[in-house]
Amino acid sequence: MAQPFSLQPLLELMQTRTDEATRTLGKLIAAEQSQRSRLQMLEQYREEYAQRLRDSIAQGITRLVMLNYQEFLARIDEAIEQQRIVVQNSELSTKAGQEQWKAQNRQLKAIDTLSQRHDARQRYRENRQEQKLQDEFTTRKFGPPAPSDGSDD
Repeated sequence: MAQPFSLQPLLELMQTRTDEATRTLGKLIAAEQSQRSRLQMLEQYREEYAQRLRDSIAQGITRLVMLNYQEFLARIDEAIEQQRIVVQNSELSTKAGQEQWKAQNRQLKAIDTLSQRHDARQRYRENRQEQKLQDEFTTRKFGPPAPSDGSDD
């Protein structure tokens, strides 16, 4: 009779935790990509606005208009700097999530290896038992001839 793997509940728990770590890592990667996209959008917007300033200067603008452009560019630069910090924090979170996923995956693989070894031992025992039964059956069916009493009729 096959014995159940005694660590099966732990294997299932490790699988659940690994699945959760995978989902969490996916969310962290998506969030990081989103933050990077926002940063790129801000940088692109800043470049477009700086180009407008250059074009306006080439056409001739007043000092007040130029100060407004520069003030707005300073705000955009501040937003860009804040967004870079957000991206860096997101990168750190993603790296931590990757480490958590790797650790969880290692634990799962360790328990899974034990489960596979258990299954292999069970199969070996079952095969041995089956072979023993086959040998016993063969011996009964084709067993040694009955001993003769020495009389030849």
